[in-house]
Amino acid sequence: MIKHIVMWTIKESAEGRSKQENIDLLKDRLEALPDLIPEIQFYEIGLNISESDSAYDVVLLSHFASQKDLKTYQTHPGHLKVAEFVSNIRDQGAVVDYEI
Repeated sequence: MIKHIVMWTIKESAEGRSKQENIDLLKDRLEALPDLIPEIQFYEIGLNISESDSAYDVVLLSHFASQKDLKTYQTHPGHLKVAEFVSNIRDQGAVVDYEI
């Protein structure tokens, strides 16, 4: 099994929306992906509650049966559409993929 973890910090404003509006929109768009992509085995979106300066705003935790399934997810048109949105609203991002 592959665990795929992604974290983002979100710009204070982007695409005519506030940071919180973009966080909420990102959460909604991410939550729609499991219905589109059957390779997703587990999918959880978390919104930061920490006041730490090093905290990220949004985290995605997901599980896939194999690296092939992860690749299928990453190249799926639904995911690509969300990834394009993220590229416009994020300041920073981090990703970790590992096998368990």
